[in-house]
Amino acid sequence: MSATTAGCPECDGSLRKDGCETVCAHCGLVVGEDTIDRGPEWRSFEDDDTERARTGAPLTRSRHDRGLSTEIGRSTRLKGRKRRQFARLRREHRRAQVSSKRERNQIYSFTEIRRIVGSLGLSKAIRDRACVLFESAQNADLLQGRSLEGFAAAAVYATCRTEGVARTVEELCRAARADPSELRAAYDALNRDLGLPTGPIDPREYVPRFATTLDLPDSVRTRAEQLVDEARERGIVGGRNPAGVAAACLYTAAREQDIGLTQAEAADAADVTPVTLRGTYTDLQD
Repeated sequence: MSATTAGCPECDGSLRKDGCETVCAHCGLVVGEDTIDRGPEWRSFEDDDTERARTGAPLTRSRHDRGLSTEIGRSTRLKGRKRRQFARLRREHRRAQVSSKRERNQIYSFTEIRRIVGSLGLSKAIRDRACVLFESAQNADLLQGRSLEGFAAAAVYATCRTEGVARTVEELCRAARADPSELRAAYDALNRDLGLPTGPIDPREYVPRFATTLDLPDSVRTRAEQLVDEARERGIVGGRNPAGVAAACLYTAAREQDIGLTQAEAADAADVTPVTLRGTYTDLQD
């Protein structure tokens, strides 16, 4: 209990805080109460010294059961027959967790999405939204006749597109277990049937990342972004690979500043061919 500066409204005595109530030390009047207990959430348990948490992991959309499943843990204290018994219980418990083919597909696909997101260094928000998008595709019966790997990769790619995160199809395919044709087929189905709010990719989104990959100075990056704006005003961007446009603008800016950068190096950073880069570069020169 700790004294406060305010006085009792009845007898002008001193007030003290007792738990969640504020009482007068002289007449006992309860002046106020706070129903929220702001103390520690744990109580006296046997393992307080090692584990004080009384809550589990937070809810997440990246798991088919939202992270609410119960797991049978492991212990080194169990020996012999007891240990084998709990091993059988864990096995049966895992089997009972999946009640349908739909849940089995979700478990596999959500695991693939988490693996792709981790490999590309994307955020947890991208991971959760990609899982929600996959679930929406499953509810719309878009998975029939298509690969789960392709839809998992397409969900991540589509989420990156809607969130303005620059990632190419080739980057997704290197991290995923799907080839470009599977990813594009699944993405087209998502875009057509779910009406994704995606528009044309801005080549400017790729410039900073490609400049970092090629270890180019900030002056080249800034000039390349200006060249992208000029290319858009001249109508060069439309109908072209945005990654190729970004690479061509970086190559042009590097040449203007006499920085050694070959077309092959710029094209390799953007996962395009040198021919694609040269087409945009030639138009920029004109």
